[in-house]
Amino acid sequence: MTRSKSSGPQSGNPPRVRRAYFECRFGQLHVRYAVPAGGGFDEATTLLCFHQSPMSARTFDRFLPEMARDRSVYAIDTPGYGGSDAPATPPAIADYAAAMRDFVETMRFRKVDLLGYHTGTLIAAQLALACPEQVRRLVLVGLPLLNEPERAAFRKTPATVPIAEDGSHLLKEWQASMQWRAPGISLESIAASFAEKLHNGPNAGWGSRAVMEYPAVERLHAIKQPTLVLRCRDHLWEASARAKGVLRTCTIIDLPQAGFGLFDVMPEKIAATCREFLAGD
Repeated sequence: MTRSKSSGPQSGNPPRVRRAYFECRFGQLHVRYAVPAGGGFDEATTLLCFHQSPMSARTFDRFLPEMARDRSVYAIDTPGYGGSDAPATPPAIADYAAAMRDFVETMRFRKVDLLGYHTGTLIAAQLALACPEQVRRLVLVGLPLLNEPERAAFRKTPATVPIAEDGSHLLKEWQASMQWRAPGISLESIAASFAEKLHNGPNAGWGSRAVMEYPAVERLHAIKQPTLVLRCRDHLWEASARAKGVLRTCTIIDLPQAGFGLFDVMPEKIAATCREFLAGD
């Protein structure tokens, strides 16, 4: 699919939001997508969105229709999360990226832009390295460029709380969900994320494990595509700042008012910021 330049969001009817399944090397990928009311085939470059773990592409529910006013946008459940089938063994970031490449090839995209959030930033980076002719630009939100003390601390924190017969693990999981509650995040939104953690089961930590094993500095330094880093006030605030010394072509925008749940709280602002960076050739 080809895309021409777009001067900005199109007026008229709102984007159409849908869901679908696509085949990949691990089984089926569950995809949420939105296209402009006119179809999206003569608009700006398609955007693919990769979520954080242990969540799903539901993260982008409010962002999709905002961003899809002038382009098609696809938010993909990482294998093993949301509605996507899981690999048989713990995957590496390269495995996750390979599944996303299967999707790109199935859709026959000639050019795409990528947006990654936390774990999704590394999936986007790896896909950009694997498909340099197809990936045009990247937006990385919350980049886990961790030093060794941070990695050690991260490894000590389980991605999910072991199940307890008396249900006490649910309270611990809820408290963990509340720990990084950002201004503007509703309890309903936190509850939805909490439910996703439970849904993703005992292997929900596979994504975090893959992050810990990924040579992020080495791989990100090899990226040649123009890259925007959005730095948010969450546990990756300091880590994201290190992008300036790693990425070759990098713009960093600080969003100190944003934290966990920024795609729920300020989808219009994030979409406008992304749209400005992704405009043009």
